[in-house]
Amino acid sequence: MKRVHVDQISDPVLIATNKRLCDAMQAGQSRLLMACGGKGLCATCHVYVENGMAMLSPITPRERLSLAMLGAARANSRLACQAKVLGDGVRAVPPSGTYVEASSSLDSLIGRRAEAPILHPVDGRVLVEAGKIITRSRVRELAFVDVDVAELKSRSLSQK
Repeated sequence: MKRVHVDQISDPVLIATNKRLCDAMQAGQSRLLMACGGKGLCATCHVYVENGMAMLSPITPRERLSLAMLGAARANSRLACQAKVLGDGVRAVPPSGTYVEASSSLDSLIGRRAEAPILHPVDGRVLVEAGKIITRSRVRELAFVDVDVAELKSRSLSQK
């Protein structure tokens, strides 16, 4: 069993060797969407590995392509669905913000300020900055998110 430290969880999560980083994060009750179903096609499981990058499997070509789309990618970025835990001491932190899967999920927030950045599920770009008021017109502008997510899910199903 390997120990993985997940941001905002005090105790490390124990998982079997070669399990995905996303498995540890989900076991630790960390927020993680995986809009593509864990195929490495989206950004919703993007994390920053603060410690233990060498204790993870190498980056796959698919993961490298997906990370290249991310505006928030750094040298320590990984997709939790693609990174397998090989050793102890991995510490993963999701980017600050909330991924949105559908513009309709923002309807209840109209008129409120975004508490955290609202992020696009495919490329991770900021759709609404933290502190900005979410307006009805902005939610209508975000209808493209629905199309992007529908296409992503379609692609992920066709690659099974």
